[in-house]
Amino acid sequence: MSTPSVSATAPARRARRRRPGPGWVPRQHGAWAMLVVPPVVGGVLCGWSWRHVLLLVAWLVGYLAYHAAGLWLRSGRKARYRAPVVVYGATGLVLLGALLAVAPRLLVWAPVFAPLLTISLVASLRRADRSWLNDTVTVVAAALLTPVAAALGTGDPRPAAVWTATGVLGAYFLGTVPYVKSLIRERDDPRVRQVSVAYHVMVAALFALVHPLLGVVGALLAARAAIVPWRWPRVRPAVLGAGEVVATLVVTTVLLVAL
Repeated sequence: MSTPSVSATAPARRARRRRPGPGWVPRQHGAWAMLVVPPVVGGVLCGWSWRHVLLLVAWLVGYLAYHAAGLWLRSGRKARYRAPVVVYGATGLVLLGALLAVAPRLLVWAPVFAPLLTISLVASLRRADRSWLNDTVTVVAAALLTPVAAALGTGDPRPAAVWTATGVLGAYFLGTVPYVKSLIRERDDPRVRQVSVAYHVMVAALFALVHPLLGVVGALLAARAAIVPWRWPRVRPAVLGAGEVVATLVVTTVLLVAL
């Protein structure tokens, strides 16, 4: 049997050395759409300012810190997982301080986000980061970035439109919880598929009350929740994440047109 040559194995070793360590790069492909869309919608509805850029950067770095901290807690606080927690955490605190310095009124949101973050980190500590409760908490936190971003706007506050958008985005992203579970971790449980379809049918009806176009989108999402787990039960996570990005763009575009 022949052995690999030095020249053949060296590139593989270099590739392994270049690979980021644990905690530096999240692998949750669909999460980025959920993170970016709510602050963007809040900015669009109430007028952009340079502070929105600072908010978005602080929010994304905060997510990286949160992800790294969750992984560190789940590992039993092993040293090899600590570096991204320290780097992202310190950077996030600096950015948060800068954001609060230029928009101190955002402190009013601290009593809202602090318990959500605490619940999620406790879930990670207990290795329940994939639980329904933790998924719901993270969705609620993401959706609330819509009014947070709106508070930094330069135009008409439009509270009715802002809270309608928050509700629509929150309802949509909450629907991704049972939908994704019905395709990956709990795909063998028919009850999860039933919950996903029932929830999406209800959301479609609520969307129709906001605007007929949103009702159409809601109906398509309900059809997707019913058909995809039945027709393609073994969807790869990367493909599923890409599909969520496309669906989020459609929901966002129709929402902004409707409002």
